[in-house]
Amino acid sequence: MSASETSLRRTPLYARHEAAGAKLVPFAGWEMPVQYPAGIRAEHLTVREAVGVFDVSHMGEIETRGPRALDFLQRILSNDVARIAVGAAQYSVLCKEDGGVLDDLFTYRLADERYLTVTNAANHDKDLAWFQRQAEGFDGVEVVDRAADYAMLAVQGPQARALVAGLAAGGAEALPRRFRVAEATVAGAPALVCGTGYTGEDGVELLLAPDDAPAVWDALVDAGAAPTGLAARDTLRLEVCFHLYGNDLMESRGPIAAGLGWCCKEETGFIGSEAVRAARDAGPSELLAPFVFTGPGIPRQGNAVVGGGEVTSGTLSPSLETGIGMAYLPVEQAVPGTEIEVDVRGKLRPAVVKEKPLFRKGT
Repeated sequence: MSASETSLRRTPLYARHEAAGAKLVPFAGWEMPVQYPAGIRAEHLTVREAVGVFDVSHMGEIETRGPRALDFLQRILSNDVARIAVGAAQYSVLCKEDGGVLDDLFTYRLADERYLTVTNAANHDKDLAWFQRQAEGFDGVEVVDRAADYAMLAVQGPQARALVAGLAAGGAEALPRRFRVAEATVAGAPALVCGTGYTGEDGVELLLAPDDAPAVWDALVDAGAAPTGLAARDTLRLEVCFHLYGNDLMESRGPIAAGLGWCCKEETGFIGSEAVRAARDAGPSELLAPFVFTGPGIPRQGNAVVGGGEVTSGTLSPSLETGIGMAYLPVEQAVPGTEIEVDVRGKLRPAVVKEKPLFRKGT
């Protein structure tokens, strides 16, 4: 085993994945299950039709607390943090001064002066350093790294809530609505239950003490949740056009071109707001747009689009049974119904730009 392999971190559920026959791969410094023996397509369709459970314990958490926690977060997050009620969640981006995107984040307000922000795994150290640097000289706020304090399980699918309710003290009444968060006991373990996810399906995400994660995982699987790997998580999110940092979001592009202007409230004066306002006023030269192949082929990140543009995410959609993706395109091409061609390893593959999301229930 190489030194790089031995340095990979493992979640509290590593032994469960290994015992289940998961294919484990390096991901953002972690050894993570990319798929289980059932395969990506089966896992994907199970989440669309029933319920799957994902180990997303590689995600990071930052707690911000103190009498000026709101003022601080309003300064660094793009959305209007003042609108997050206690027990609610909000999506935002973290921007540099030039408007480039450092990360996209969910923030949960746990109490009047206490917030928990979930970071992408590959960005956690960078995000934490950014939070800490911006907090220097900012009285009345404390930034705490909580990544080691939580394991995170995502239970997703049309049957997810009913399954978790069956394991929760208090049943369905104990679970929060979408974009809300609540403390609950699940399978005997205290948890933060978040009404969020990354699949386009209903469900919850559970933040637990790492030592409690294996028993809760076992209870979820025993109740019928199918273990689901990161590959299906990617195909699920792409079908509904959710962004993936490092593919669709990056420091060299801003939120307006990425179609995330809706979560940017420049009037709050967040870091990067002037650059974001300028981009909004001038109009971007390119836009991130979803597309579907009209013939054979599978698009991949980095594929060029004829006439300008680049694919940022691509896959074979298990639900639509065709190649799908997202690409930054010149504005005039980023219009639903526009026909484009994607260069896939030297072969031009025809595609058509679509509206978001690419997959809708019942279609």
